[in-house]
Amino acid sequence: MLDPWLMERLVCPLTRTPLRHDEAAGELVSDAAGLAYPIRDGVPVLLIDQARRIAPQP
Repeated sequence: MLDPWLMERLVCPLTRTPLRHDEAAGELVSDAAGLAYPIRDGVPVLLIDQARRIAPQP
């Protein structure tokens, strides 16, 4: 679980849009960019080259 204060401030480094937390996958998701950023040992890794491409949301 990420701190709510932190989640309010985190944005996608590519689009500068808010991220949503996918707890089940352990990722922060940018729907605007179609990327999922990993959370490793409780630390969000907001590097574009470390992100996983995801299918667009309908």
